[in-house]
Amino acid sequence: MNFISKVFSVAAAAVIAAASLSGCAESRSTDDGRLSIVCTNFAEYDWTKNIIGSTENADITYLLGSGADIHNYQPSTQDMLTISDCDVFIYSGGESETWVDDAVGNVRNKDIKVLRLFDALGQRLKEEETKEGMAAEDEDEEDGIEYDEHIWLSLKNAELLCQSICDTVCEADPSHSAEYRSNLDSYEEKLGALDAEYTEMAESSASRTILVGDRFPFRYLVDDYGIDYYAAFAGCSAETNASFETVATLAGKLDELKLGTVFILENSDDSIARSIIDNSKSRNADIETLNSLQSVTRKDIDSGVTYLSLMEENLNTLKKVLV
Repeated sequence: MNFISKVFSVAAAAVIAAASLSGCAESRSTDDGRLSIVCTNFAEYDWTKNIIGSTENADITYLLGSGADIHNYQPSTQDMLTISDCDVFIYSGGESETWVDDAVGNVRNKDIKVLRLFDALGQRLKEEETKEGMAAEDEDEEDGIEYDEHIWLSLKNAELLCQSICDTVCEADPSHSAEYRSNLDSYEEKLGALDAEYTEMAESSASRTILVGDRFPFRYLVDDYGIDYYAAFAGCSAETNASFETVATLAGKLDELKLGTVFILENSDDSIARSIIDNSKSRNADIETLNSLQSVTRKDIDSGVTYLSLMEENLNTLKKVLV
């Protein structure tokens, strides 16, 4: 355990212990009888909402509702208390969530059900990869294999993960299990229908390569539909400045493959994409945005944004480009 992890573990234990003594963190599930569920990221939260259905059955908390970047997030004191007292805690399990072990290790509710979605995916997990032109990451030999944590950017994954979420909430609240499984069936039909639209888009596209002047969290998505890619950085890269070599390589790919678009992520600076275009012969290339679903806020949710709506937006963007 590194120094930061030790500090967090001690802090988490101190907070929970203080709450236990003061009685200030009563479990919400015992207050009104509803299931208390905590999800770390937006996809998990939205999937769970669709499975639960009625808000009368559960109180679902989305920890990153402020729009915080999952790669930099650390739970607040209140977040730790919320996790400590919940009935079900759902998280992905990637490298950005190493804080979870300490948080869960200090919970007050010893009957908590913890679902790590990495475990549910099994053989569908993909290792992080470095493609031609992509800035290489510093590797620590002691870290072992690093898996791409953006598992939600696959509709096929979503179906499997929703099944695991449903199994977990049914175990925690068996009296409503029939309702939850019925909701799951309805939601899986929607996931399957959108997956079919993606398949049709890819099969009818003359071009099957995208170029991203940004981080690349979309490997699960492109692999599902046989789409190739080039990108400036890996999905969890902390880099923000592309080297001349990276820009030059990607500019060359833009020309070689006769691509008319450079993609960026939501909320990203388009400076790298501009540099790629400016260093290519394709000066009229467009810049389009793909949404990684990593920075969805509560305000977005209140305005009607859902997992399916954002994945459909990505589909429409790809349809426009991969003609």
